[in-house]
Amino acid sequence: MGSSLEIKSDLPASERIGRVRWTICAMLFAATTINYMDRQVLALLKPTLMQSVAHHGIGLTEESYGTVVAFFTLFYAIGQLGAGRFVDKVGTRIGYMVIMAVWSLSAMSHALVNSVLELGIARSFLGIGESGNFPAANKTNAEWFPQKERSFSFGIFNCGANVGVILATLLVPIATYRFGWHAAFLVTGFFSASWILMWFFKYHKPAEHPSLSSAELAYINQDPPEKRGTSMPWVKLFGFRQTWAYAIPKFLTDPIWWFYLYWLPGYFSVKFNLSLVGLGLPILIVYNASAIGSIYGGYLPESFIHIGLSAQRARIAAMFLCASLVVPVFLINYLHGDNFGKWAAIGLLSLAAAAHQGWSANLFTTASDMFPRSAVGSVTGIGTMTGAVGGFLLAKFAGHILQISGSYSLLFIIAASVYLISLLINVLLAPGLKKAESVA
Repeated sequence: MGSSLEIKSDLPASERIGRVRWTICAMLFAATTINYMDRQVLALLKPTLMQSVAHHGIGLTEESYGTVVAFFTLFYAIGQLGAGRFVDKVGTRIGYMVIMAVWSLSAMSHALVNSVLELGIARSFLGIGESGNFPAANKTNAEWFPQKERSFSFGIFNCGANVGVILATLLVPIATYRFGWHAAFLVTGFFSASWILMWFFKYHKPAEHPSLSSAELAYINQDPPEKRGTSMPWVKLFGFRQTWAYAIPKFLTDPIWWFYLYWLPGYFSVKFNLSLVGLGLPILIVYNASAIGSIYGGYLPESFIHIGLSAQRARIAAMFLCASLVVPVFLINYLHGDNFGKWAAIGLLSLAAAAHQGWSANLFTTASDMFPRSAVGSVTGIGTMTGAVGGFLLAKFAGHILQISGSYSLLFIIAASVYLISLLINVLLAPGLKKAESVA
């Protein structure tokens, strides 16, 4: 394992250190892609499911759609109560496989539904299953990457959220038109089974990985050892200001991403009279832009470090830039339903989605900035839980507002404003991303 230390020094640093950790990042990317493919199917099928039973729909309304989405987020939040702790206890190798199996089976069960009630039940089980993805991925990220690389690696695998939406946008219309909307919920089953097998055979912790060089292991573990503590009672994490500095911004900003995920197809369909096929181009552009935002946003702190900022200030500076770039999305309220309005909306939403993903890559990483690796899964679970609670409230609110008014104006005003508020809360509760003390 020490042979890579003897490689000639004129090779690039990445060659001398090794790249196994980026293979792990690729597997996290694949898991997140599958996760978001499963989530996006419902949003794409919303106009179809809103048709009457006689026209092969299930009679979904704006109100009931909001309720279905709300139940998904509610059970997603409930799942967070145990998902992060489960991963901390059993480890990422077994924990991630179990999580993937539960959410994939739940996603495919949607193919059996024939009523709004059945859809809500299936969606609730999906919420429980999907609740474990980010706690497991963030813990794996903390295990495999030093602090200075974590937001960049997170930005890369978090990009799977965008790729998942893109793939769903491409595959769902094909499956729906050829085999009916029930079949569209089955498209990710093969990907899920393949990933579980790959993870079982290929994934190991750094210290146990057969292909990892001693140089790369030392690089991964370069941070001071006091960063890594032993496990502590989960409930005690609620007593740390750092937990709330992470969780409250998640509560405020996660729902905006859920809003984009579940309501953008409907927004484009109603505002610009687009069909299921016509939705493809706007959605592809928005989520390709958000993929760029995820990767570049994750790299932003490193670029700020290069100009002299500390790691903590670089993280905050990156979050401030991303939060500021979201603000112009409120201008969407002044657009008309013509072709110019459509492209202006695509531009504003692309910028907002990209900025959100850059924000998210950095906010997620603050959990591992402030807490030791042994607590990262649990803290991430708490934050993701609060984000899901916020998503539940916004989903109910959005469904109600759209049912009675048909206007997205207030929703886009909320989307434009909550990021800067969230950053202020983070800075006030944990100035300089101060480390949580006595987590042991």
